[in-house]
Amino acid sequence: MGAEEDFKQVGAELADLGVWVSGMMGRPALKDREGRVFASLQRDHAMVFRLVEGTPEHTAALELPGASLFDPSGRGREIKDWVVVPHSSAGEWTDLAEAALSRPR
Repeated sequence: MGAEEDFKQVGAELADLGVWVSGMMGRPALKDREGRVFASLQRDHAMVFRLVEGTPEHTAALELPGASLFDPSGRGREIKDWVVVPHSSAGEWTDLAEAALSRPR
């Protein structure tokens, strides 16, 4: 399965929690009941998750092969609470999306 299909599968698996698929800056995104984005498909080969820096989930996500902090500009301006996880770790995407969904606000 490709990254877009796996992304849609994550959305379907979390739909009972009020998650819906929408868009953010031209990319498919997962939103919570209040319409806040907590995960997004990036460049058709990775998902980015809003996790809280310093939490076990954030640390574990960064330990996955190829994972990194999200740098939307590509200019070294990383957003510390957002972690990019490549499609090679798609098996972790649902758990990471659940952690991002339940993060403290």
